[in-house]
Amino acid sequence: MDIPNFPECDHAIVKSLFEYSDYDLVQQLKQHPREGKYFTAIFCRYSPVVYTLIRHSARSTVQSEYLFALTWRHILYELSGIELPADPPAEFSLQAWLVNLTAACINQAALPDVEGIHYSLQEAPPPLWCYVTRALDQLQPLHRLVIVMAQTFRWSNTRIAAYLQAEGQRISPKSVETLLVGAQQSLTTALPNDIQAIYFGDTETATEEKMIGDLANLLDASNLDLDEPNTAPEA
Repeated sequence: MDIPNFPECDHAIVKSLFEYSDYDLVQQLKQHPREGKYFTAIFCRYSPVVYTLIRHSARSTVQSEYLFALTWRHILYELSGIELPADPPAEFSLQAWLVNLTAACINQAALPDVEGIHYSLQEAPPPLWCYVTRALDQLQPLHRLVIVMAQTFRWSNTRIAAYLQAEGQRISPKSVETLLVGAQQSLTTALPNDIQAIYFGDTETATEEKMIGDLANLLDASNLDLDEPNTAPEA
């Protein structure tokens, strides 16, 4: 069984944390929730263990990669609430905790058929997907809705405008474009700077247009748990 390669593990920001203990990584993650590098370092340290467990339980690679992403999303949520002892113990490892959490996710997972999964592990590695999802959750509802319809489900401005009009919003297709630009800018602002640097390059030199384009490609490759609105008229 081949373990996927994750280039982020070779990034200088992540490699600078390789000497951190598990305790230190969790402590820093809890103290700095606006930084994503600590979770990414934990992911790089333990992704082979988690992937191996999941791959042996799933019927296909597509299903295992889907469950792998969902499991790491759950791990991030649980890490945020984990209780650390005041004094670091001599031996502190996340491995047993992660194995148990992964086993729970495997046992509780209700995976769709392969045809119903639209997720690319290479295009949307779990740390990036987790923090983009968090950034989406921070947007105002209309911005989030427009981004999802435009970039995940690839609706045209005309179709988005028709849907919003049916929901009581007085908006034209031209206004949808302006709204989408604002939503994209809000999304990049909400995404942690270190996550942007790890996955999209130096934020001081990367153009806003490239960042928005990369995020659009990511959303297209990672529509996990998103249901397409079905009340809009075709356009």
